[in-house]
Amino acid sequence: MAAHILIYSIVGLLLGIGLGLLGGWILNSRLGEKSLVRAREESARLLEDAKIQGENLKKLELAKAREEFQQERSAVEEDYQKRFESVKNIERAMNRRDAHLQQVEREQQKRLGEMETMAAEIEANEAALQGRRGEIDAVIAEYNSRLEKAAGLTIEDAKKQLVANLKNEAEHEAANMIRRIKEEAQRTAEIEAQKIVTLAIERVAVDQVVERTTSQFKLPDEAIKGRLIGHEGRNIKFFEEQTGMQLLINNEDPNTVVISGFNPVAREIARQSLERLIQAGKIHPRKIQEVVTKVKKKVQREIQVAGEEAFTYLALEPPNPEILKLVGKLRYRTSYGQNVLNHSVEVAELCGNMAAELGLDVTLAKRAGLLHDIGKAIDVEKEGTHPQLGGEAARKYGEHEVVINAIESHHEDVEVIHPISVLVAVCDAISGSRPGARRASLTDYLRRIETLESIVTSFEGVEQCFAIQAGREVRVIVKTDQVDDDKMPFLTSEMAKKIQDEMDYPGHIRLTMIREAKAVQYAG
Repeated sequence: MAAHILIYSIVGLLLGIGLGLLGGWILNSRLGEKSLVRAREESARLLEDAKIQGENLKKLELAKAREEFQQERSAVEEDYQKRFESVKNIERAMNRRDAHLQQVEREQQKRLGEMETMAAEIEANEAALQGRRGEIDAVIAEYNSRLEKAAGLTIEDAKKQLVANLKNEAEHEAANMIRRIKEEAQRTAEIEAQKIVTLAIERVAVDQVVERTTSQFKLPDEAIKGRLIGHEGRNIKFFEEQTGMQLLINNEDPNTVVISGFNPVAREIARQSLERLIQAGKIHPRKIQEVVTKVKKKVQREIQVAGEEAFTYLALEPPNPEILKLVGKLRYRTSYGQNVLNHSVEVAELCGNMAAELGLDVTLAKRAGLLHDIGKAIDVEKEGTHPQLGGEAARKYGEHEVVINAIESHHEDVEVIHPISVLVAVCDAISGSRPGARRASLTDYLRRIETLESIVTSFEGVEQCFAIQAGREVRVIVKTDQVDDDKMPFLTSEMAKKIQDEMDYPGHIRLTMIREAKAVQYAG
């Protein structure tokens, strides 16, 4: 700032001198010597004015410099005050923290002293307790010795007897508790299960007509029979080659023809072809080939339509075309007189209703129920059980893992991984066991009853057993001297488990165990 003032002063002075010299030169040149004095005076005046202006300018610049200096000084002092206050605040905070730390240190020192005192007291008490323990052990030993003499039993014998008594008492209490828990759980489960099953069945309307696959034909006369057989059996052999079925003539009724074969689709093709040939009246190899070809195409269309109708009826997304074809083939398959496709649709509806009640995936449950028996469309062509073959097909054509597990586990062939698999097994049993659903032979029924009774009588302590209600309930009478009340729940559980492991049956079987104690005495 001082350098600026000096520069401005020098510039003003030089300007004044220059102006004075210039004025003098001008006057000298124009006015001559007479005006020289006046010019000098004017130059002196101008020089004086320049000096005054330079001084004024110097004072003005000096005042500005002082003002700027004061402003800078004020800003510096203000910044200094702020920093000083910040440092003082930090110092005060550090002082407070230091005081807090000193207080904490004093408290820790105090606690350390108290802990040392307590440790010394504990050691003293422990030493005292050790002395007391020795005295007590001596008293207990003397007391036990007196007890042994009084009771005539050693300590080990007394412990064994006590443990045996406690074990019997615990087993008795455990048996009572198990019985109460099982009874309560069974009551609750039966109520909820009955509610869910009842609601599901109420929402499903099904036919209760047992279907029978037609495999017998009554020929109108001997002429048709002769044309069907042909010269040296040519026509009937060609028909059997084209359809894969056998035509058998009933010896007792010569005009009756029986279609024999295991493939239900091929049997249906043979049945429809035979109907058309008998109606046409013309039977020869070319006609047989023509009719069988047309019927095969017609049955394939029926299979496709049946599969599509099943998925549309249940509002399910269309599957792989091969799965659709397998579902359609179930239309021509029966199980104990029950149409397998109708059974599958019924199981799907039951699964959907139960899944809705239980909060499960309804669509997935329906799909699993519909596809659970697709293996029955394959087992006539390949070796294996229908759950195994159905699971392989579903896995091959990209079905959901839960659907695959439901197919493979609905007859307990594999382990269940999802509640929907359990639903499928339950609904399959419901559909197969409802009145009028299936036609079981008397031989199978008697075999099942005998197996059930033999399993129950194989347990020790069983005196008699009776299978009632078509094998859905078993009454078991046990020997009172071998089975007590506490053992009955365990025995019934073991019986139920063995029945589940060794038998296949729809629904459930109720076990009722009876233990009756009688006292008979004769007087006289």
